[in-house]
Amino acid sequence: MLDWHEYLEIFIAIFVIIDPIGLIPIFISMTADETDADRARTARRAVVAASLVLIAVCFLGEHILTFFGISMASFQVGGGLLILLLSISMLNARVSSSKHTPEEAREAADSDNVAVVPLAIPLLAGPASITTIIIYANRHPGGSMKGFLVLCVLLVGLTVWLGMRVSIPLSRRIGKTAVNTVTRIMGMILAAIAVEFIATGLLKLFPGLG
Repeated sequence: MLDWHEYLEIFIAIFVIIDPIGLIPIFISMTADETDADRARTARRAVVAASLVLIAVCFLGEHILTFFGISMASFQVGGGLLILLLSISMLNARVSSSKHTPEEAREAADSDNVAVVPLAIPLLAGPASITTIIIYANRHPGGSMKGFLVLCVLLVGLTVWLGMRVSIPLSRRIGKTAVNTVTRIMGMILAAIAVEFIATGLLKLFPGLG
């Protein structure tokens, strides 16, 4: 049975990786030509699509790894490295290429509907968030952990939706500098989580390290 510190750690990890604050300027730029009604529809579709993907991964992720013959220890090391790269981008107040590449940004600018791609996938439900969900679901097997992960996804999804809905007035009030500052703080937290994933995976692969 996990204590509240561990539950809080899991929620913070998912929140930081999805980064609702850092998504605000991206959402604004992608929906600049949309009306308020269209922007609200885009936000709703993006959050619903991303939540469904992450919830599906929570229940199916381990089976996918088994199908491809990937051990959880190897996945933890690889996933930890991916998350570490994401954290470095956040520390530099940049969007990681694992979330959003320049080519995808240009394609999104020409697209009439950015809700599913690239907002939901890969900005919200990207490699880092999917990796985190799979690792935590495997670290504590059982229905209670999966239920808590689903709750985390829904709560973070609600936060993302609220941020998108008030993105225009919020961006004017807090400014780009404040967004970057929060992003850098989240990047520091994320770096620590990434190192923990890597260390845990290495200890499983090489027990002698302990």
